Amino acid sequence: MARTYGFLSTYAPTQCGLATFTAALLTHLVAATPGSEGRVVRVLPAADRSPVTGTPVVHQMTPGAVEAAADELNRCDVAVVQHEYGIYGGVDGDDVLGVLARLRVPVIVVLHTVLSAPTPGQRRVLDEVVAHADTVVTMSEEAARRLRTGYAVERPDDVVVIPHGALTVGPAARTGAGPMILTWGLMGRGKGVEWGISAMHALRDLKPRYVVAGPTHPNVLAQEGETYRRNLRNRIATFGVADLVEFDPTYREAGALAELVSQADVVLLPYDSTEQSTSGVLVEALAARRPVVATEFPHAVELLADGAGLLVPHRNPSAIASALRLVLTEPHLAARMTAKAARLAPDLGWPAVANRYRAVAERLSAARVVVTT
Repeated sequence: MARTYGFLSTYAPTQCGLATFTAALLTHLVAATPGSEGRVVRVLPAADRSPVTGTPVVHQMTPGAVEAAADELNRCDVAVVQHEYGIYGGVDGDDVLGVLARLRVPVIVVLHTVLSAPTPGQRRVLDEVVAHADTVVTMSEEAARRLRTGYAVERPDDVVVIPHGALTVGPAARTGAGPMILTWGLMGRGKGVEWGISAMHALRDLKPRYVVAGPTHPNVLAQEGETYRRNLRNRIATFGVADLVEFDPTYREAGALAELVSQADVVLLPYDSTEQSTSGVLVEALAARRPVVATEFPHAVELLADGAGLLVPHRNPSAIASALRLVLTEPHLAARMTAKAARLAPDLGWPAVANRYRAVAERLSAARVVVTT
């Protein structure tokens, strides 16, 4: 049945993971059901006044302006609300609560972060967000476990796990002579790129290209400029690996990003975080059927358990170098990892993910009809 899906989220031209996620989910949800429509209430950070014209953005929500945002979403059949700390105004982003409290349509809340040790304010906000939702989506089993055990979830069955979506593409022909190691995303402290750079010297005999793709995160850029990237360049000079490391600050849309990822011999996720229960980058790497080397953050531990990648300790260049060497010099290992990723890829593709959201929306809409009649 055709539906009008309303989204509350950041959105292009804002450069962030939520904006990219929402655009892809909207596109594939609409495509899954002929006649359906997607409308976006775009959340504007306090410093962002970039104009948007035309569909699918029907309204731009500034900090504190909750009523107008709720009014727009109430014109839709289902509201899909993205939650991440830092995108909404108020204390700990509690502006979102003002919107949720005014919604009269079924609400799907998508949690991009579930902290294991939140501040009291963060816990209060997420508890109330969950209480307002008809269904809560997490993107990993670990995030669902944290939510059910660490927060005030009155209806655990209303928490469902739907993976982060990705474009599914196969390996592509590489450009360049040496093996390509790829790290990408919006750059900032915590990405752990410094550990990847430190590992390159030990791989010099393999003549790798370590490509670090993506611009500095807009929030990081506003707060500290390019300090992190300058520190990385200093590390490159210190370790004498300028000929092995390449920065590509281009912000790529989904198709161009998938093409880049498909060219990598191995994807490196050297993140510092021990908290990260959702990683869109990890999902995109697996959907592209690329071998992965990742630090032991929760989402990596979960998705790589069957052998699609290798796990390494945090902040350990020697372990990173050893794992990369295994992937790059043991063809049978790389082939097994690619095969494992290929088994995961169909469930991670955006069409499959959107269909799961569509099923949730249909169930909630049907239940709402039964109640009202």
